[in-house]
Amino acid sequence: MRNFKNLFSAVIAFAAFAMPVAAQQLTPVKFSLDWTLQGNHAIWGLALKNRDFEANGLKVTMDRGYGSGDTIVKVAAGAYDIGFTDINSLIKFNAENPDRGLIAFYQVFDKTPNSIIALAKSGIKTPADLAGKKLGAPEADSSRLMFSAFAKANKIDPSSINWTSMAPNLRETMLAQGQVDAISGFSSTSVFNLISAGVPEKDIVVLGYADNGLDLYGSALVAKPDYIAKHPDVIKGFVKASIAGTIALLKDPAAGMRAMKEIEPLYDVKLEAARLKFLMDRGVLKSPSFEQNGLGYVDPARMALTIQTNADAFKITAPAANKIYTTEYLPAAGERMPPK
Repeated sequence: MRNFKNLFSAVIAFAAFAMPVAAQQLTPVKFSLDWTLQGNHAIWGLALKNRDFEANGLKVTMDRGYGSGDTIVKVAAGAYDIGFTDINSLIKFNAENPDRGLIAFYQVFDKTPNSIIALAKSGIKTPADLAGKKLGAPEADSSRLMFSAFAKANKIDPSSINWTSMAPNLRETMLAQGQVDAISGFSSTSVFNLISAGVPEKDIVVLGYADNGLDLYGSALVAKPDYIAKHPDVIKGFVKASIAGTIALLKDPAAGMRAMKEIEPLYDVKLEAARLKFLMDRGVLKSPSFEQNGLGYVDPARMALTIQTNADAFKITAPAANKIYTTEYLPAAGERMPPK
């Protein structure tokens, strides 16, 4: 009996010792989102809850973001290892900062949600109706920065637009109050901010860039090239966990909302479920291309168009494609097919 007790005590002691060792074997990863917690971020909420990161050897800390541009700067500075950001903003940053550029390694959004948003009472129904109108947005807003490309695609004279600058948190308020005729921004953000402010969805007009001549890619996961080179297994693991989280979210959006509520008790489940559906219905998160080729698929010709369109809009030299993105860390297509 004494030998059995000694053996049992030894097993318990070994388990107590082994558990922290196992935990130490997980590679810590600091991850920044692009904005405050929203419906599509449930990809990673579920990856955390379902321990998909842990299954791939990662211990991920996920923080909210303060805009795509801010996320890019923080990842480039090394404050975060990986970021979720608008690839259009990334193209501009890389062109202007060739020594600090980042690489997109997993395409999350198949098309950009960059848009012009107006209220029905403004009379704005088509891009042509924007001529002579007062538009508002923060100066660093990616939709505003890319407006010249949108204007060119829709034969609008950019000089006919009167821009008003404001803080990001005042954008939708100023539209609702009639201080501007329209605003630029991500439709998935502005539409639901307006709804939260009491504007009926039927009164909101969305002129999506992707639906009006600019078939561009949207947000992606990014990291520094040297980080990717030094930690290829981290990148592969993060991609696999993101794919698992996306598949789980597409299968059961409600589970994703519950996972986010556990992370942030003030998370508005009803609003964010509607935001997620908005993105799915508009081919941003779930698209024919992804359904045919697998999540994260990038068409080289379409990405080249995205890069060149940004170069033209920002009057910069177009960066080489391999300075913007890579598909090297994607698993086989069969492992990333979205649910039917």
